[in-house]
Amino acid sequence: MTSQGGRAAARAPGHSLRLGLIVALSAAAWAALAVWSASPYGRYLDHGGWGDPGLLAALCRSVPQGELVIPALLYASAWLLMIAAMMLPTTLPLLGIFSRITASRPDAGALLGRVVLGYAVAWLGFGLLAHGFDSVLHVAAANTDWLVTRGWAIGALILAGAGAFQFSALKYRCLERCRTPFAFVNARWHGRKPYREAFRIGFDHGVFCVGCCSAMMLVMFVVGMGNLGWMLVLAGAMAAEKNLPWGRRLRTPLGLGLIAWAGALAAVNL
Repeated sequence: MTSQGGRAAARAPGHSLRLGLIVALSAAAWAALAVWSASPYGRYLDHGGWGDPGLLAALCRSVPQGELVIPALLYASAWLLMIAAMMLPTTLPLLGIFSRITASRPDAGALLGRVVLGYAVAWLGFGLLAHGFDSVLHVAAANTDWLVTRGWAIGALILAGAGAFQFSALKYRCLERCRTPFAFVNARWHGRKPYREAFRIGFDHGVFCVGCCSAMMLVMFVVGMGNLGWMLVLAGAMAAEKNLPWGRRLRTPLGLGLIAWAGALAAVNL
């Protein structure tokens, strides 16, 4: 697409509106998380209280396999809110490029929605795996004498793993894909099967985004899934790493910081 064509597309009706709606969606997700966190049900963001008396506990008992299904559904809802709040803003450059490329199409809004849907599906898949892993860890911790009194060890291990991942080749490859949105879209958008291609752009970008940022997202299991302050800190770090000119240089200090945090946690508790 020529620069003149790009400027014309950027001025096409609806382009700014579509991106504005994406920003509004992210803001609404932050607001929903804030309300949920401050409510009496805020403990459910941290996987707590499933056996407590009340409506949700009764629902878990009344639905077949409810003790597994209901927590998973509520966790998936919370996870999608977190993705909309934390990760969707980091992919605005790619969404903006795709919106400009498709601005002249009558179905431009629907196509952009497919990109967002694909992105969310990729992150939801990872989130459900993380939920399963976290549930297994909770069971293991509750049934292992050493971990009952040393729950900090799991947090230290997650922090150390997240820090070490910052230096991995997989992290670097995924980060490079996330930092080149125009090439990413251009390689996948041909317009022959527009809805399938749009979904694939979002899904593939989500997969690389998971590869780039999943370790940082796992830190939320250490600091608390409902901790809005840490959500803001981590979202800012990931957005800078993916989009700012000097973002690549954040890999080292972030990795060292997480490893040092794990070491400090171990030193304080040993």
